[in-house]
Amino acid sequence: MLENTDRTELSSLGEFGLIKHLTEFIEIKNESTIKGIGDDAAVIDYKGKQMVVSTDMLVEGVHFDLSYVPLKHLGFKAVSVNLSDIYAMNATPKQITVSLAISNRFSVEAMEEFYAGMMLACEKHKVDIVGGDTTTNKSGLVISITAIGEVNNEDLVYRDGAKEGDLLCVTGDLGGAYVGLQLLEREKRIFLETPTVQPDLGGNDYILERQLKPEARKDIPVLLKKLEVKPTSMIDVSDGLASEILHLASQSEVGCNLYEDKIPIDPQTYNMAREFNLDPTVCALSGGEDYELLFTISQEDFPKVKANPDITIIGHMTNKKEGVNLITKGGTSHPLTAQGWDSLLNKNE
Repeated sequence: MLENTDRTELSSLGEFGLIKHLTEFIEIKNESTIKGIGDDAAVIDYKGKQMVVSTDMLVEGVHFDLSYVPLKHLGFKAVSVNLSDIYAMNATPKQITVSLAISNRFSVEAMEEFYAGMMLACEKHKVDIVGGDTTTNKSGLVISITAIGEVNNEDLVYRDGAKEGDLLCVTGDLGGAYVGLQLLEREKRIFLETPTVQPDLGGNDYILERQLKPEARKDIPVLLKKLEVKPTSMIDVSDGLASEILHLASQSEVGCNLYEDKIPIDPQTYNMAREFNLDPTVCALSGGEDYELLFTISQEDFPKVKANPDITIIGHMTNKKEGVNLITKGGTSHPLTAQGWDSLLNKNE
Protein backbone atom coordinates (compact mmCIF):
# COMPACT_ATOMS: atom_id res chain seq x y z
CA MET A 1 0.00 0.00 0.00
CA LEU A 2 1.08 3.61 -0.56
CA GLU A 3 2.47 5.38 2.51
CA ASN A 4 1.58 9.00 1.87
CA THR A 5 2.20 11.41 4.74
CA ASP A 6 -0.08 14.12 3.33
CA ARG A 7 -3.86 13.90 3.52
CA THR A 8 -5.65 13.11 0.26
CA GLU A 9 -9.36 13.86 0.22
CA LEU A 10 -11.66 11.03 -0.91
CA SER A 11 -13.38 13.47 -3.26
CA SER A 12 -10.17 13.86 -5.22
CA LEU A 13 -10.47 10.27 -6.45
CA GLY A 14 -14.24 9.75 -6.60
CA GLU A 15 -15.96 6.41 -5.99
CA PHE A 16 -14.49 4.44 -8.88
CA GLY A 17 -11.08 6.03 -8.51
CA LEU A 18 -11.02 5.10 -4.82
CA ILE A 19 -12.01 1.50 -5.55
CA LYS A 20 -9.33 1.22 -8.21
CA HIS A 21 -6.73 2.80 -5.91
CA LEU A 22 -7.49 0.53 -2.97
CA THR A 23 -7.79 -2.71 -4.95
CA GLU A 24 -4.99 -2.43 -7.49
CA PHE A 25 -2.68 -4.58 -5.34
CA ILE A 26 -5.15 -7.45 -4.94
CA GLU A 27 -3.94 -10.78 -6.34
CA ILE A 28 -6.23 -13.76 -6.98
CA LYS A 29 -5.33 -16.80 -4.82
CA ASN A 30 -8.11 -19.33 -5.52
CA GLU A 31 -8.85 -21.36 -8.64
CA SER A 32 -12.55 -20.96 -7.91
CA THR A 33 -12.25 -17.20 -8.49
CA ILE A 34 -12.80 -16.95 -12.25
CA LYS A 35 -13.37 -13.20 -12.29
CA GLY A 36 -12.76 -10.82 -9.40
CA ILE A 37 -12.93 -7.03 -9.24
CA GLY A 38 -13.27 -5.15 -12.53
CA ASP A 39 -16.54 -6.28 -14.09
CA ASP A 40 -20.25 -5.98 -13.28
CA ALA A 41 -20.10 -9.08 -11.09
CA ALA A 42 -17.61 -11.63 -9.82
CA VAL A 43 -17.58 -15.12 -11.34
CA ILE A 44 -17.01 -18.10 -9.02
CA ASP A 45 -16.87 -21.79 -9.93
CA TYR A 46 -17.07 -24.36 -7.12
CA LYS A 47 -17.20 -27.43 -9.37
CA GLY A 48 -19.85 -29.43 -7.56
CA LYS A 49 -19.16 -28.28 -4.00
CA GLN A 50 -21.68 -26.51 -1.78
CA MET A 51 -21.41 -22.72 -1.52
CA VAL A 52 -21.85 -21.12 1.91
CA VAL A 53 -22.47 -17.37 2.23
CA SER A 54 -22.51 -15.11 5.29
CA THR A 55 -22.82 -11.33 5.69
CA ASP A 56 -21.93 -9.12 8.66
CA MET A 57 -22.19 -5.37 9.14
CA LEU A 58 -20.04 -3.23 11.45
CA VAL A 59 -21.20 0.30 12.31
CA GLU A 60 -19.01 2.97 13.89
CA GLY A 61 -20.28 3.92 17.31
CA VAL A 62 -22.13 0.62 17.65
CA HIS A 63 -19.58 -2.10 16.89
CA PHE A 64 -16.31 -0.17 17.09
CA ASP A 65 -14.84 3.05 18.48
CA LEU A 66 -12.10 4.63 16.39
CA SER A 67 -10.79 6.56 19.39
CA TYR A 68 -8.94 3.38 20.38
CA VAL A 69 -9.35 0.98 17.42
CA PRO A 70 -6.60 1.45 14.77
CA LEU A 71 -7.97 1.30 11.23
CA LYS A 72 -5.54 -1.45 10.27
CA HIS A 73 -6.79 -3.60 13.16
CA LEU A 74 -10.37 -2.79 12.20
CA GLY A 75 -9.78 -4.01 8.66
CA PHE A 76 -8.31 -7.26 9.93
CA LYS A 77 -11.16 -7.75 12.41
CA ALA A 78 -13.87 -6.97 9.86
CA VAL A 79 -12.64 -9.82 7.67
CA SER A 80 -11.97 -12.24 10.52
CA VAL A 81 -15.43 -12.00 12.09
CA ASN A 82 -17.03 -12.81 8.74
CA LEU A 83 -14.76 -15.75 8.01
CA SER A 84 -15.54 -17.16 11.46
CA ASP A 85 -19.12 -17.82 10.28
CA ILE A 86 -17.79 -19.85 7.34
CA TYR A 87 -15.54 -21.96 9.57
CA ALA A 88 -18.58 -22.56 11.83
CA MET A 89 -20.18 -24.40 8.89
CA ASN A 90 -17.06 -26.62 8.70
CA ALA A 91 -16.36 -24.91 5.38
CA THR A 92 -13.40 -23.11 3.80
CA PRO A 93 -13.74 -19.39 2.95
CA LYS A 94 -12.57 -18.44 -0.52
CA GLN A 95 -13.90 -14.99 -1.42
CA ILE A 96 -15.29 -11.84 0.20
CA THR A 97 -17.03 -8.72 -1.06
CA VAL A 98 -16.55 -5.45 0.79
CA SER A 99 -19.03 -2.56 0.90
CA LEU A 100 -18.23 0.69 2.70
CA ALA A 101 -20.17 3.83 3.58
CA ILE A 102 -17.52 6.48 4.27
CA SER A 103 -17.78 10.04 5.56
CA ASN A 104 -15.52 12.82 4.31
CA ARG A 105 -13.63 12.97 7.60
CA PHE A 106 -11.70 9.93 6.35
CA SER A 107 -8.79 10.48 3.99
CA VAL A 108 -7.49 8.22 1.24
CA GLU A 109 -4.56 7.40 3.52
CA ALA A 110 -6.95 6.32 6.28
CA MET A 111 -8.74 3.95 3.93
CA GLU A 112 -5.39 2.60 2.77
CA GLU A 113 -4.71 1.61 6.39
CA PHE A 114 -8.09 -0.08 6.63
CA TYR A 115 -7.51 -2.00 3.39
CA ALA A 116 -4.01 -2.99 4.52
CA GLY A 117 -5.58 -4.71 7.54
CA MET A 118 -8.18 -6.45 5.39
CA MET A 119 -5.55 -7.67 2.98
CA LEU A 120 -3.46 -9.05 5.86
CA ALA A 121 -6.45 -11.12 6.97
CA CYS A 122 -7.17 -12.21 3.40
CA GLU A 123 -3.56 -13.30 2.96
CA LYS A 124 -3.64 -15.27 6.22
CA HIS A 125 -6.83 -17.09 5.24
CA LYS A 126 -6.05 -17.31 1.51
CA VAL A 127 -9.21 -15.40 0.59
CA ASP A 128 -9.86 -13.21 -2.48
CA ILE A 129 -11.58 -9.82 -2.41
CA VAL A 130 -13.80 -10.07 -5.49
CA GLY A 131 -16.08 -7.03 -5.33
CA GLY A 132 -18.22 -4.71 -3.25
CA ASP A 133 -19.38 -1.11 -3.22
CA THR A 134 -18.54 2.28 -1.74
CA THR A 135 -20.84 5.16 -0.99
CA THR A 136 -20.79 8.38 1.00
CA ASN A 137 -22.05 8.60 4.56
CA LYS A 138 -22.84 11.77 6.47
CA SER A 139 -21.29 10.44 9.67
CA GLY A 140 -18.92 7.68 10.60
CA LEU A 141 -17.97 4.47 8.84
CA VAL A 142 -20.16 1.48 7.96
CA ILE A 143 -18.60 -1.79 6.85
CA SER A 144 -20.51 -4.67 5.26
CA ILE A 145 -18.62 -7.79 4.25
CA THR A 146 -20.02 -10.89 2.61
CA ALA A 147 -17.94 -14.05 2.94
CA ILE A 148 -18.27 -16.93 0.49
CA GLY A 149 -16.92 -20.41 1.10
CA GLU A 150 -17.00 -23.94 -0.21
CA VAL A 151 -17.53 -27.34 1.38
CA ASN A 152 -18.29 -30.90 0.33
CA ASN A 153 -21.92 -31.71 1.05
CA GLU A 154 -20.99 -34.55 3.42
CA ASP A 155 -18.81 -32.21 5.52
CA LEU A 156 -21.41 -29.48 6.15
CA VAL A 157 -22.28 -28.88 9.81
CA TYR A 158 -25.42 -27.00 10.88
CA ARG A 159 -26.67 -25.74 14.23
CA ASP A 160 -29.53 -28.22 14.43
CA GLY A 161 -27.77 -31.60 14.56
CA ALA A 162 -26.99 -32.02 18.27
CA LYS A 163 -28.39 -35.14 19.92
CA GLU A 164 -29.12 -36.02 23.54
CA GLY A 165 -25.90 -37.35 25.06
CA ASP A 166 -23.58 -35.43 22.72
CA LEU A 167 -20.59 -33.71 24.31
CA LEU A 168 -20.37 -29.90 24.18
CA CYS A 169 -16.95 -28.60 23.17
CA VAL A 170 -15.35 -25.19 22.69
CA THR A 171 -12.03 -24.08 21.24
CA GLY A 172 -9.54 -21.72 22.86
CA ASP A 173 -10.60 -19.62 25.86
CA LEU A 174 -13.44 -17.21 26.50
CA GLY A 175 -14.12 -13.76 27.95
CA GLY A 176 -10.86 -12.15 26.84
CA ALA A 177 -12.37 -9.90 24.17
CA TYR A 178 -14.96 -8.48 26.58
CA VAL A 179 -12.41 -7.80 29.32
CA GLY A 180 -10.09 -6.22 26.74
CA LEU A 181 -12.95 -3.93 25.73
CA GLN A 182 -13.50 -2.90 29.37
CA LEU A 183 -9.82 -1.99 29.63
CA LEU A 184 -9.92 0.13 26.47
CA GLU A 185 -13.11 1.87 27.61
CA ARG A 186 -11.58 2.62 31.02
CA GLU A 187 -8.48 4.16 29.50
CA LYS A 188 -10.63 6.20 27.11
CA ARG A 189 -12.63 7.62 30.03
CA ILE A 190 -9.44 8.52 31.91
CA PHE A 191 -8.00 10.22 28.83
CA LEU A 192 -11.16 12.26 28.26
CA GLU A 193 -11.09 13.41 31.88
CA THR A 194 -7.32 14.02 31.98
CA PRO A 195 -5.82 14.30 28.46
CA THR A 196 -2.28 14.54 29.87
CA VAL A 197 -2.49 11.01 31.30
CA GLN A 198 -1.14 8.34 28.96
CA PRO A 199 -3.09 5.05 28.59
CA ASP A 200 -1.97 2.28 30.95
CA LEU A 201 -2.18 -0.82 28.78
CA GLY A 202 1.10 -2.52 29.65
CA GLY A 203 1.11 -6.25 30.32
CA ASN A 204 -2.33 -6.77 28.78
CA ASP A 205 -1.37 -7.65 25.23
CA TYR A 206 -3.39 -10.87 25.13
CA ILE A 207 -6.79 -9.46 26.10
CA LEU A 208 -6.24 -6.37 23.94
CA GLU A 209 -5.48 -8.55 20.93
CA ARG A 210 -8.57 -10.64 21.64
CA GLN A 211 -10.64 -7.48 21.25
CA LEU A 212 -8.76 -5.56 18.57
CA LYS A 213 -7.44 -8.38 16.38
CA PRO A 214 -9.50 -11.56 16.83
CA GLU A 215 -8.39 -14.66 14.95
CA ALA A 216 -10.98 -16.76 13.15
CA ARG A 217 -10.28 -20.44 13.87
CA LYS A 218 -9.26 -21.64 10.42
CA ASP A 219 -7.27 -24.43 12.09
CA ILE A 220 -10.26 -26.18 13.67
CA PRO A 221 -12.03 -27.63 10.58
CA VAL A 222 -8.62 -28.91 9.48
CA LEU A 223 -7.92 -30.37 12.93
CA LEU A 224 -11.32 -32.06 13.17
CA LYS A 225 -10.85 -33.64 9.76
CA LYS A 226 -7.42 -34.91 10.82
CA LEU A 227 -8.94 -36.36 14.01
CA GLU A 228 -11.74 -37.91 11.91
CA VAL A 229 -14.36 -36.08 13.95
CA LYS A 230 -17.40 -34.51 12.35
CA PRO A 231 -19.33 -32.26 14.77
CA THR A 232 -23.05 -32.92 15.07
CA SER A 233 -23.67 -29.16 15.38
CA MET A 234 -21.49 -26.04 15.40
CA ILE A 235 -21.65 -22.25 15.85
CA ASP A 236 -19.09 -19.49 16.37
CA VAL A 237 -18.96 -17.62 19.69
CA SER A 238 -19.75 -14.06 18.66
CA ASP A 239 -22.49 -13.07 21.13
CA GLY A 240 -21.26 -14.91 24.23
CA LEU A 241 -21.12 -18.56 25.23
CA ALA A 242 -24.57 -18.61 26.84
CA SER A 243 -26.29 -17.18 23.78
CA GLU A 244 -24.60 -19.65 21.43
CA ILE A 245 -25.43 -22.66 23.62
CA LEU A 246 -29.06 -21.56 23.65
CA HIS A 247 -28.99 -21.34 19.84
CA LEU A 248 -27.63 -24.89 19.49
CA ALA A 249 -30.06 -26.30 22.04
CA SER A 250 -33.08 -24.52 20.56
CA GLN A 251 -32.38 -25.43 16.95
CA SER A 252 -31.42 -29.01 17.83
CA GLU A 253 -34.41 -29.36 20.20
CA VAL A 254 -32.32 -30.65 23.10
CA GLY A 255 -31.34 -29.47 26.57
CA CYS A 256 -27.83 -28.89 27.90
CA ASN A 257 -25.79 -29.00 31.08
CA LEU A 258 -22.86 -26.55 31.04
CA TYR A 259 -20.28 -26.94 33.80
CA GLU A 260 -18.87 -23.68 35.14
CA ASP A 261 -15.59 -25.21 36.26
CA LYS A 262 -14.93 -26.49 32.72
CA ILE A 263 -15.24 -23.10 30.96
CA PRO A 264 -11.74 -22.17 29.67
CA ILE A 265 -10.65 -18.72 30.87
CA ASP A 266 -7.12 -17.34 30.39
CA PRO A 267 -5.36 -16.15 33.58
CA GLN A 268 -4.99 -12.63 32.16
CA THR A 269 -8.73 -12.53 31.46
CA TYR A 270 -9.48 -13.83 34.96
CA ASN A 271 -7.25 -11.32 36.74
CA MET A 272 -8.42 -8.29 34.76
CA ALA A 273 -12.07 -9.27 35.23
CA ARG A 274 -11.49 -9.33 38.99
CA GLU A 275 -9.80 -5.91 38.77
CA PHE A 276 -13.04 -4.59 37.25
CA ASN A 277 -15.09 -6.37 39.94
CA LEU A 278 -16.58 -8.63 37.28
CA ASP A 279 -17.07 -12.36 37.58
CA PRO A 280 -14.88 -14.09 34.96
CA THR A 281 -17.61 -16.67 34.33
CA VAL A 282 -20.10 -13.93 33.44
CA CYS A 283 -17.54 -12.41 31.06
CA ALA A 284 -17.24 -15.76 29.30
CA LEU A 285 -20.99 -16.39 29.26
CA SER A 286 -22.16 -13.00 28.04
CA GLY A 287 -19.13 -11.00 26.85
CA GLY A 288 -19.02 -12.06 23.20
CA GLU A 289 -16.57 -11.37 20.37
CA ASP A 290 -14.31 -14.32 21.21
CA TYR A 291 -14.90 -15.93 17.79
CA GLU A 292 -14.05 -19.38 19.06
CA LEU A 293 -16.00 -22.38 17.76
CA LEU A 294 -18.61 -24.11 19.90
CA PHE A 295 -19.66 -27.58 18.76
CA THR A 296 -21.12 -30.91 19.80
CA ILE A 297 -19.70 -34.34 19.11
CA SER A 298 -20.87 -37.90 19.61
CA GLN A 299 -19.63 -39.55 22.82
CA GLU A 300 -17.95 -42.11 20.60
CA ASP A 301 -15.53 -39.39 19.48
CA PHE A 302 -14.44 -38.49 23.03
CA PRO A 303 -11.14 -40.46 22.86
CA LYS A 304 -10.19 -38.50 19.72
CA VAL A 305 -10.45 -35.06 21.32
CA LYS A 306 -9.88 -35.60 25.06
CA ALA A 307 -6.16 -34.81 25.02
CA ASN A 308 -6.24 -32.01 22.45
CA PRO A 309 -5.07 -28.67 23.90
CA ASP A 310 -7.21 -26.67 21.45
CA ILE A 311 -10.52 -28.27 22.52
CA THR A 312 -12.24 -28.24 25.92
CA ILE A 313 -15.29 -30.36 26.78
CA ILE A 314 -17.55 -28.08 28.81
CA GLY A 315 -20.84 -29.98 29.05
CA HIS A 316 -23.25 -32.36 27.42
CA MET A 317 -26.61 -32.24 25.71
CA THR A 318 -29.66 -33.55 27.56
CA ASN A 319 -33.35 -34.14 26.95
CA LYS A 320 -35.17 -30.99 25.90
CA LYS A 321 -37.47 -31.22 28.94
CA GLU A 322 -34.47 -30.74 31.27
CA GLY A 323 -33.78 -27.30 29.81
CA VAL A 324 -30.43 -25.51 29.42
CA ASN A 325 -28.62 -25.22 32.74
CA LEU A 326 -25.39 -23.93 34.25
CA ILE A 327 -23.93 -26.30 36.85
CA THR A 328 -21.93 -24.05 39.19
CA LYS A 329 -18.64 -24.87 40.87
CA GLY A 330 -20.68 -25.55 44.00
CA GLY A 331 -22.74 -28.18 42.20
CA THR A 332 -26.03 -26.27 42.01
CA SER A 333 -28.03 -25.99 38.78
CA HIS A 334 -29.42 -22.71 37.40
CA PRO A 335 -31.24 -21.99 34.13
CA LEU A 336 -28.83 -20.49 31.62
CA THR A 337 -29.82 -17.17 30.08
CA ALA A 338 -28.18 -15.15 27.35
CA GLN A 339 -27.36 -12.45 29.92
CA GLY A 340 -25.51 -14.89 32.15
CA TRP A 341 -26.60 -15.83 35.65
CA ASP A 342 -26.84 -12.52 37.55
CA SER A 343 -26.01 -14.04 40.92
CA LEU A 344 -22.55 -14.91 39.64
CA LEU A 345 -21.66 -11.20 39.56
CA ASN A 346 -21.27 -11.18 43.33
CA LYS A 347 -19.73 -14.62 43.71
CA ASN A 348 -16.43 -14.90 45.59
CA GLU A 349 -15.42 -18.38 44.41
